[in-house]
Order: sequence, then C-alpha cells, then structure tokens
Amino acid sequence: FIGSTNMLGLLPHSFTPTTQLSMNLGMAIPLWAGTVITGFRYKTKASLAHFLPQGTPLPLIPMLVVIETISLFIQPMALAVRLTANITAGHLLIHLIGGATLALINISATTAFITFIILILLTILEFAVALIQAYVFTLLVSLYLHDNT
Repeated sequence: FIGSTNMLGLLPHSFTPTTQLSMNLGMAIPLWAGTVITGFRYKTKASLAHFLPQGTPLPLIPMLVVIETISLFIQPMALAVRLTANITAGHLLIHLIGGATLALINISATTAFITFIILILLTILEFAVALIQAYVFTLLVSLYLHDNT
C-alpha cells in the first residue's frame, strides 16, 4: 500500500497521501500499538525487560526506565516522520527542478537540456526512494514486532 501510494505521487497532477504526517501516523500508530500490545499480552516479562538492560547499576535504574519508555513511545512518530520527510523532500525537489527547467528554456536551451537530464535522473531516483521508503517502513514495523514477540 505504501509503495503504491508513493509511486502514485510521481504521476503528473496527482497527490501523494504519504506526504501527509497524519496519514503516516494513522498507519504507524496502530501497527506499533499492535506490536506493543501483542508483546505485553504474550511475553510480558520479555517486553518489560526491554525497559532495563541487564547489569544496570542501581542508581541508573529509574532514569533508564524513563528513557526507554520515552524511546518506546517515540517509535511511531519517528516511523511516520521519516516516511513523510523523505517523500516530501523528493517530490519538492522534482517540482523545483521542473520549474527551473521550464524557466531556463527561454534563457538557454543548453542549460535547460542539462537541467532536464538532471530532472530525469532525479525522477528515476525518486522511483527507487518511493519503493525503499515503503520497504523501510515495513521493515521497522517488522522489527518492532520481533522485539515484542
């Protein structure tokens, strides 16, 4: 789903849903919550063990539990922001270079052609980024599930 919506945004005059943080949070939070709830339901002791590494000195225990708890709750936000930022940045760069190419046509055809070649190469890169970001999102959710089960 993520890969196809990322690719959808590379079509002219289309909208990429994954450039919206709310969309990505809407996918990340339930998937993350499902992995955490599954972990606490079926392997409570192992899930709680992630909050405190083995051999931690006694004075550091309260601080490490707080840090690991914050780290756990930041995971879905990091997942969503990573996808949003990477897709938005690539689409914005394509838009800017495309506009520069159109502006350069009247000034210098040679420079416009070089810019157009850069635009084509960037578009090819964006196809790869669209698929890689879908893979990374899925991989990270899979790793969260592995950590909690």
